[in-house]
Amino acid sequence: MANHQSAIKRHKQSEQRRLRNVATKSTLRTAVKKVTEAVTAGNAEEAAKSLKTAVSTLDSAVSKKVLHRNNASRKVARLTKAVSSIKAK
Repeated sequence: MANHQSAIKRHKQSEQRRLRNVATKSTLRTAVKKVTEAVTAGNAEEAAKSLKTAVSTLDSAVSKKVLHRNNASRKVARLTKAVSSIKAK
């Protein structure tokens, strides 16, 4: 454990940030999973609704610096492509 006052404070801050990031990532994974499940089930309506939520969650994660913007952009593109493919069928 840290000895200096400033190091103790930094440790507390990093722990708070870590917990916040874990929560955001968990929400993110759940949102992406819902889209994927709807796509595999072939439910276009549910997939489109879930996609909107997932995109919003991904953008939120980027704004909080939990994810890199290119990473989020890639995920959004892949999810959108998957949802579009079942709409076409």
